[in-house]
Amino acid sequence: MNTLLSNFINLIDSLNEFVGKSVAWLTGILVLLICYDVIFRYLLNNTQVWIMEMEWHLFALIFLLGAGYTLKHNRHVRVDLFYAKMSAKDKAWIDLLGSVIFLIPWCLLIAYFSFFYAMDAYTLGEISPDPGGLPARWIIKSAIFVGALLLLLQALAEAGKALLVIREPK
Repeated sequence: MNTLLSNFINLIDSLNEFVGKSVAWLTGILVLLICYDVIFRYLLNNTQVWIMEMEWHLFALIFLLGAGYTLKHNRHVRVDLFYAKMSAKDKAWIDLLGSVIFLIPWCLLIAYFSFFYAMDAYTLGEISPDPGGLPARWIIKSAIFVGALLLLLQALAEAGKALLVIREPK
């Protein structure tokens, strides 16, 4: 049982590690795109809609697809007033209950509704409402679904890690 759970945890950790490091490269692209936009907007008094839309699309991808990576590395916002002073088993209980009661249901809810949100955009052939905007709006809307799934998988892996700590003999 522990071997199966450990293999699942390692698989999900590896997946989110790969996705997180891959998405991190989008940050550099985003910075270059913003610099380009600023130069053209303020020095040449010219900007294009697709550039501004690409900026928020890249930011959304970084945020959405990097959420599982962030959870894996325990970098989410947390109030550590009491948590920091707890024993490893007490922390594991908090992590397990928090995942099962809050995080996993929330990810399931987001995944469920975002799937239909993206499918509607794909079916309708939704594009940017702005002239010169980006086509295929379903791609960015699909990232909400994929990000929720990656976060859900990492939440399950973190719950599994907590279970392993709880089940450790004293």
